[in-house]
Amino acid sequence: MSNSSEPTILAADQDLVLRFWGVRGSTPVSGPQYAEFGGSTPCIEVRCGQRMFIVDAGSGIYNLGQGHRTDLPQEVDLLFSHLHLDHTAGLPFFKPAVLDSDRVINTYCGNLGGESAGPTLDRLFAPPLFPVTLDKLCCTFHHHGFEAGQTLAFPDGTRVATILLNHPQGSVGYRFEHAGKRLCLISDIEHSDPWPDPDLAAFVADADLMVYDGMFTDGEYPTCRGWGHSTWQKGVELARMAGVKALGIIHLHPAHSDTALRDMEADMQAEMPTAFIARERQCLTVGVPRAVNGRQNGRPAMAREMRRRIKVA
Repeated sequence: MSNSSEPTILAADQDLVLRFWGVRGSTPVSGPQYAEFGGSTPCIEVRCGQRMFIVDAGSGIYNLGQGHRTDLPQEVDLLFSHLHLDHTAGLPFFKPAVLDSDRVINTYCGNLGGESAGPTLDRLFAPPLFPVTLDKLCCTFHHHGFEAGQTLAFPDGTRVATILLNHPQGSVGYRFEHAGKRLCLISDIEHSDPWPDPDLAAFVADADLMVYDGMFTDGEYPTCRGWGHSTWQKGVELARMAGVKALGIIHLHPAHSDTALRDMEADMQAEMPTAFIARERQCLTVGVPRAVNGRQNGRPAMAREMRRRIKVA
């Protein structure tokens, strides 16, 4: 898959394209140690040709809005994986969309037994937790609930498959298919035992790209069992079983620096060369071959090898 750091997606009608606007889990982070991978919480833009979807409204949705100040659709479809704070807290800062009286934002939520996100968002964005309620914003919100496992059918004929994921209060995975390409977004999830889960493997089977929750290392996971997150190793196992062609890791731990993530990526690519750790603002055309090391500058693998030689010496 090709990648770019340019702010605007120019998708051909036959392209399935995504951009990571936020890849960090739990809480935003900042500082020089996060310059390469970024510190914003989850927000992913998906383009099926010119058709736009947004998945999650973490702090990264602010940058999405700034990157598309003049080319957002009048009706924005926002699909929530779930409603934990790191996936919702950026919503009132989705400018200029929320300040446009002609704009409609459709939200879709599938982990609440059919209930929409509306009541939860109304509790979250209200005093004393937030100074104003969402109805004070200029745009119009339409909240839609569904049961994870259903296929979402949109008025223009676009269909998006869904699956319930193992996460506290549940989470929803999404599968996008366009012009013969398949993209699966699988976050937030905790792997099961045994693994891989056969229903999930069937859901992501033969995907050109699977984006997967790799928040923890194998060493960190045992003390965080039950928190609802996984490891890159389990992502590779699932990808191999399901015939997934490429794997992208998101929901990065806030304590994992660029150096640590580069090292993890090198280890992961030793097992699956088409795997990579997502970077904020990274843009990918699904199904287009990318550099084997998945890096924009091509240097981290060499740097890791030099560190290994120094340690041996």
